[in-house]
Amino acid sequence: MKTSRYIVLTLIGLAISCISCLSREKIGSQLEIDKLIHNFGNIVHKSGPVSCTFTVTNSGNQPAVIYNVVSTCGCTNVQWTKEPIRPGQSGKISVTYSNDEGAYPFDNTLTTYISDSKKPVLLKVRGISIEKEKPLGELYPVKY
Repeated sequence: MKTSRYIVLTLIGLAISCISCLSREKIGSQLEIDKLIHNFGNIVHKSGPVSCTFTVTNSGNQPAVIYNVVSTCGCTNVQWTKEPIRPGQSGKISVTYSNDEGAYPFDNTLTTYISDSKKPVLLKVRGISIEKEKPLGELYPVKY
């Protein structure tokens, strides 16, 4: 009975440590980013722009710089930390999706050039712009 309890507690601890490891993505040798994809989910077309932020943390011992962030669509506005990110500090990449293109799914790529990475880092912003929220009866008209 005690050994099975220890096994279960060990498995729970292992799962929690794996989840915390997955919460950050490694970029290059000294940088970490909190996520590579931000999903807005369903957003109402008339509700206006929506925003999110990607956080880049410098875990190394050299300053790092975000040189440029290029969006695949003019409907996405990007601002980022222009100063060097010192060791132990964080920089931000702020993204605003204008949400004025009509009701349709969107999946925009942000090509990010960072000093510590030899290849550009691809960040994604996605979601579904819908015309209006529908009640459950309208979504599923057939009853069983």
